[in-house]
Amino acid sequence: MTTIGTPLSPNATKVILCGSGELGKEVAIELQRLGVEVIALDRYSNAPAMQVAHRSYVLQMTNGDELRKVIEMEKPDFVVPEIEAIATDVLESLEREGFKIVPSARAVRLTMNREGIRRLAAEELGLKTSRYIFADSEEETKNAANALGFPCVLKPIMSSSGKGQSVIWQPEDMAPAWEKSQTEARGGSGKVIIEQFIDFDFEITLLTVQCVSGTLFCEPVGHKQIKGDYRSSWQPQKMNEKALRKAQKMAEKITKSLGGFGIFGVEFFIKGEDVYFSEVSPRPHDTGMVTMVSQDLSEFALHSRAFLGLPIPISQVKSPESAKLTKGKQKRKAKGKKIRINVIPTNGPAASHVILREGNSNRISYENLEKALQKRDTQIRLFGKPEIKTERRLGVALAKGKNINDAKKKAKNAANSVVVKME
Repeated sequence: MTTIGTPLSPNATKVILCGSGELGKEVAIELQRLGVEVIALDRYSNAPAMQVAHRSYVLQMTNGDELRKVIEMEKPDFVVPEIEAIATDVLESLEREGFKIVPSARAVRLTMNREGIRRLAAEELGLKTSRYIFADSEEETKNAANALGFPCVLKPIMSSSGKGQSVIWQPEDMAPAWEKSQTEARGGSGKVIIEQFIDFDFEITLLTVQCVSGTLFCEPVGHKQIKGDYRSSWQPQKMNEKALRKAQKMAEKITKSLGGFGIFGVEFFIKGEDVYFSEVSPRPHDTGMVTMVSQDLSEFALHSRAFLGLPIPISQVKSPESAKLTKGKQKRKAKGKKIRINVIPTNGPAASHVILREGNSNRISYENLEKALQKRDTQIRLFGKPEIKTERRLGVALAKGKNINDAKKKAKNAANSVVVKME
């Protein structure tokens, strides 16, 4: 039985958020609704989640000594990483000492770099992925690209949001792609992964929840990325039922292997009935922000309920293996395949679109919100980021529609209506 204390009292249930961006802000809000005391950490002051937390600390979370000091001082019931750039060795040590890392220290460590998660998925669990080769130098990268063939994709193993990523269309693209991978990688230069280019039909994020209610799946989220960074998403993404079941099986396999309770954003490339595992994040996913309007329980509410040990209402649907059973011999032959999938239902077609601006300022304001919010079933979230340098995601527009295209159009129009002023 889950017991939650009273915030700011001796019996408080305390959560430390390691990372206080827009995703952490929504987790903090959901936790506050459940009476949880929230402590937010980030590398800069007044980060979005800090604005709604009970208190906050500024530190570099890759600095293990600083991170341990704060966690030992606060003695939280749960440590919830919101970012990848974190001292995972300290989290593993703290977990052995009895602290609860969400979803698990192993999950955080393996997903921090592409090598760890790709080797787990492809080499240990046997999930279908694109062909790939790891390389430590420009020469090894050239050899790998030639072996895989052109086009291929080059990514630093330590990066996120598309930083350092390039498509190599021809040998002449190699040198600038290598340079980009070394200058934009998290933590500086280092190892890279070269992947076979898959001419996929579309990408999905399959939000998968491990919790006391079992393994649960949200409806697939389709999304658009530019330079590897999320720009818009929609739910549900229409797709082949057999492909969806394959994705669900793969998502369940890898999330169970990573361990712990929480939500996982599992990304796949879909080509007809073929499904290729791409990446997984052991936390709410940026493309999943659409769930703030598409579901009764957003991905942030699901994550909070999961690691707190609270139940999550579900619907059950038949798997494709049992969806077309007929009487007689075929029915008997298919006996034993009547698998039911636990699905978190949506409230109809919905979409999100980022509010993205370029500039350099620490005095940001927003205008024309009346126009952005004039349509029915349209919302916006302004993250409250204190500054912008070059390009930054400052908010998101959310919309429901008659169909996916209608929802996408409404979300895009709302996002584009917001005028960002910088002094």
